[in-house]
Amino acid sequence: MTEKDESVQQPTEDTIDENQTTSNSEDESVDETEQTNNINNDNNESSQDDISEDIDPKDQKIEELQQLADDNEEKYLRLYAEFENYKRRIQKETETNKKYQAQSVLTDILPAIDNIERALQIEGDDETFKSLQKGVQMVHESLINALKDNGLEVIASEGESFDPNVHQAVMQDDNPDLESGVVTQELQKGYRLKDRVLRPSMVKVNQ
Repeated sequence: MTEKDESVQQPTEDTIDENQTTSNSEDESVDETEQTNNINNDNNESSQDDISEDIDPKDQKIEELQQLADDNEEKYLRLYAEFENYKRRIQKETETNKKYQAQSVLTDILPAIDNIERALQIEGDDETFKSLQKGVQMVHESLINALKDNGLEVIASEGESFDPNVHQAVMQDDNPDLESGVVTQELQKGYRLKDRVLRPSMVKVNQ
């Protein structure tokens, strides 16, 4: 082998040695990293074991009971609020029913009142007729007073401005002396129970 060949061969062997050295260093570094990770894992497991050992079973039981007490208190407060709302609703319904308890009876009596008032409009000169009419009038007055004591009110109509909430327009009038929208005549009386309309007044309205 010539000197030239030796000079070429020598660097190649040196390079191989260097690569082996580098590979060995890398393997050693990997081993050190694995050892470090294993040590850290062991430390973490040891710490967790220490924490678990530090928790007193009594304290854990107290914490569970406190959580249970908090949950039960929340349920109680929610049920209490629902019960209070229920009581208020029932009380309101009871007051409403009591306030308008005579509504159905009064509504049924209104046609009878209309018939009595029509009978009172009949005129006659006979003494017997006048005596009978006076008796009917007394009955009418007594009945109206009793109904008023139970909350019945007559709706004002003639001369009032037309109100669709309490008036029912069935005819139109043309009176130049009155403003437009004024009720000129009441054709049938309207009634209400306190603030609730039982029957609107049938009226004639000026156009």
